[in-house]
Amino acid sequence: MTDPPGGFLPGADRSPPPGPGDLALPVTGAKLLTGVDGHPLRVADLPADTDWVPLGTLDGVPAWGADLTTTADDLPGQARGWASLAAEVPEPHATLAGRALAVLTWRRTHRWCGACRAELTDRPGETARQCPDCGLYVPMQLSAAVLVAITRPGLPGHVDDLLLVQHATGPTGLWALVAGFVEAGETLEAAVHREVGEEVGLPVDRLTYFGSQPWAISGPGVLLAGFTARAADPRAEPVVDGRELTRAQWFGLDALPAQLPPAYSISRWLIDATVTAGRR
Repeated sequence: MTDPPGGFLPGADRSPPPGPGDLALPVTGAKLLTGVDGHPLRVADLPADTDWVPLGTLDGVPAWGADLTTTADDLPGQARGWASLAAEVPEPHATLAGRALAVLTWRRTHRWCGACRAELTDRPGETARQCPDCGLYVPMQLSAAVLVAITRPGLPGHVDDLLLVQHATGPTGLWALVAGFVEAGETLEAAVHREVGEEVGLPVDRLTYFGSQPWAISGPGVLLAGFTARAADPRAEPVVDGRELTRAQWFGLDALPAQLPPAYSISRWLIDATVTAGRR
């Protein structure tokens, strides 16, 4: 498990206004504009009339986002999608980039009141909007999801086994962990039990919280909570649901496949931590 990105602090304070040396994270469509090295641009790199949105601070330096509609030829920097940002930009810059994409996308898709159709206004000091007519409060919401590294005892004289799965969508060639979104009214722990039961038909116990990541490989608007667990019946074999998963298989911790999640993901952190614990 890596250390948390302590250099980035989210915020929504518009005072004081942006300074020319402040960090700039302009968004165009689903892409973020960055410098050639993947690090943020500066406010001075953008037009003076840019409508800036506060994102927080990185190592004490204010960071601002903007939703741009100019043509590609007029844009500064390099337009990059989330997949390349998450893979190549180091922390805490990846977390800041994820916040910029999430906040600006949310603002673009939450302009109007869902109750009375009036135009929403910003809540001072919050990443939230409110209807000036009916008072509807619209905070930015994250999608909470869980993932779990499930192990079982190996054969006598062998290391433990780890359950890995392949998904029907996304990077289908990867061997990953069971994961899924949390439903309304569920605890994180209940979501783990439900997802494991639905996707591979296994009961688990000894559920232990591992850590979290404020984005997923699939997109930045997800809060991932990782867990470890043991198969309640060590002889049980997984049965895939056939919808979200195509394969599920036990692997010895000393014989994991090469096609694992990337090193920057919490899924890989869980797998690596499980392997390390199994060697002790």
